[in-house]
Amino acid sequence: MFDFKELVTASLVLFAVIDIIGNIPLIINLRSKVGHIQSEKASLVAAVIMISFLFLGEEILKLIGIDINSFAVAGSFVILFLALEMILGITLYKDDIPETASIVPLAFPMIAGAGTMTSLLSLRAEYHVLNIILAILINILFVYIVLKSSKHIELFLGASGINIIRKVFGIVLLAIAVKLFTSNIGQLI
Repeated sequence: MFDFKELVTASLVLFAVIDIIGNIPLIINLRSKVGHIQSEKASLVAAVIMISFLFLGEEILKLIGIDINSFAVAGSFVILFLALEMILGITLYKDDIPETASIVPLAFPMIAGAGTMTSLLSLRAEYHVLNIILAILINILFVYIVLKSSKHIELFLGASGINIIRKVFGIVLLAIAVKLFTSNIGQLI
């Protein structure tokens, strides 16, 4: 059942994949576009998506005829476009009437995206479900704290600091997209 080592490992894997620290510039950018981020709703929806996918993900994908590798490749394109927005300072994602940012693109695909989903399925093959759920909840708590304090983080970093971090983490996000694509495209061919 409960294993502290599994909990720590699963938490660290999810922390690296979710990369909420790296997404701070994107979060600040979203907040500037829509005016308000619903931190509670985004965190809760992301947690529900991740826990649901932990139990039903593989079956849902099989039911609609999509394998994990195809899902990961599709997710890599979403991450690629988000990275391009950050690096080039362009807007690719556009909501018709943006009032708040909570479910799209925050909860999905930023927090509970393809990388997170595939990681959850990989963790499920190796670790006990209880430890993975606890790891999800720990990460969601951290995500909530970062989302809630995004305005303070923006004030602390300043405009030039945010711009530098946005470009640097855009490159990191681009690298994650390339890695996710290359590690899964071979299985499809």
